[in-house]
Amino acid sequence: MATEQKDSVYTLDSDPSPRRITDIDLNEFESGAVAKFAAAFAIGAFFFLLPIPWQGEVTVPFDIVVSQVTETFPDAVGVYSLAIIVAGGVLTTLAELDDRDIVSFGYDLSYFESSGLFWALRIAGAVLAPIMFFKLGPGLLHTPSTGGFMWGTLIYSVGVIIPIGAIFITIFVELGGLEFVGTLARPVMKPLFKLPGRAALDSLASWVGSYSVGFYVTRNVFEIGGYNKREVFTIATCFSTVSIGFVGVVAATVEMLDLFPVIFGAYFVCVVITAAILVRLPPISTMPDEYIAKPDPEIPFRGSPGEYFRFAVSEAVEKAAEGETFLGAAKRGFVDGLKLTSLILGTILAVGLAATLLSANTPTFDILGAPLVPVVSALGIPNPEVVAPATIVGITEMYVPVLLVVEAEPMARFFIAVLAVSQLIFFSAVGPMAMDMFSDVPIRFRDLVALFVMRTVILVPLIAGITHLVVGMGLL
Repeated sequence: MATEQKDSVYTLDSDPSPRRITDIDLNEFESGAVAKFAAAFAIGAFFFLLPIPWQGEVTVPFDIVVSQVTETFPDAVGVYSLAIIVAGGVLTTLAELDDRDIVSFGYDLSYFESSGLFWALRIAGAVLAPIMFFKLGPGLLHTPSTGGFMWGTLIYSVGVIIPIGAIFITIFVELGGLEFVGTLARPVMKPLFKLPGRAALDSLASWVGSYSVGFYVTRNVFEIGGYNKREVFTIATCFSTVSIGFVGVVAATVEMLDLFPVIFGAYFVCVVITAAILVRLPPISTMPDEYIAKPDPEIPFRGSPGEYFRFAVSEAVEKAAEGETFLGAAKRGFVDGLKLTSLILGTILAVGLAATLLSANTPTFDILGAPLVPVVSALGIPNPEVVAPATIVGITEMYVPVLLVVEAEPMARFFIAVLAVSQLIFFSAVGPMAMDMFSDVPIRFRDLVALFVMRTVILVPLIAGITHLVVGMGLL
């Protein structure tokens, strides 16, 4: 396996050759390293995976911590959000002035450099943040479905999720979790999704935590050569899922919390099927297999399930032995999380506010959804005049379609509940976050719109079939 570097871009001349697990020497299981990995894995599993009852719902400790912070200290979170968005705009401006040799500050600000578009969006976010915080300007900016939602719910949540999630994800990743999960997932991820096994952790982080945490994992692995651009594009657009907890919120909103396992199961099936299809089609399939750092691709191995498990533990223990301390990983994760939040939160506010205002104050999505009314009707979904616009408006914010159907018939509510969380790409958060965090891929606006349309085309008949199956089983 050879690599070639050209203009700070690396490529592989050939894929790594497959090997058998039995042909390699597994690492010795030193007690200290084993204990370190086991503790890190237990902490991560408890924080992100352990389902516990909370206020009448079943959720995970991570969701509880974030909710407690945002709900108990809303004023403090508001001040923090205002400060970090303004800081992001100011630091990006200083970095761009320095990069253009207009002013020299004597500090390394390269982390905050950006394209002209995202520089403008971060500045727009820095201008909007005090307007939203102090509730200035016209009232339409602060309604519950527009600015009220964007500022008091989405911005607060994302601003808290990333630094807190980064602490535990960094501990998990740096002390063997990535190697363990990635090794076990290799036999599935590569043939089905054309991704390395380690990508399973990004998806898992999104499922149990947030797409924000998943993006954080992806960015870190990308920067050390673990993913190429096509793999990053695939993960960002096919596996940046909403969390299990938020699926529960959607189920509660449509008054179907009793059907949460069914809704979540349908959601899981939809994400897997659409990902398996879309990775084989443009624009994902045409993205270059280029790395931004020296490539560290996974070597394909063959072996029995037992051999794979021993191999996964061996790889994890080796990483844990080489990794930093728990406290060091936690500190670095928190600082990295704050830096990342300062970059993306202003962009999310600027783009998300524009998207929700467009949805709430113009007939744009009613017009776009009109051609789908006969399609929805032909698929046997009731209330097609309500459901059709809801299938399109999800591109602005995934929660908006759910609000549109709260008074519709049960079949329509179930259909939209599953569709809204399965479309994945929306421009109140995921879209601008992906374009800003992975500007070196690059992820373009037109590609995201195209993928949203492609996902919707696949999902509408698929979810209609699932809805009729659920009805046939007597659950609706």
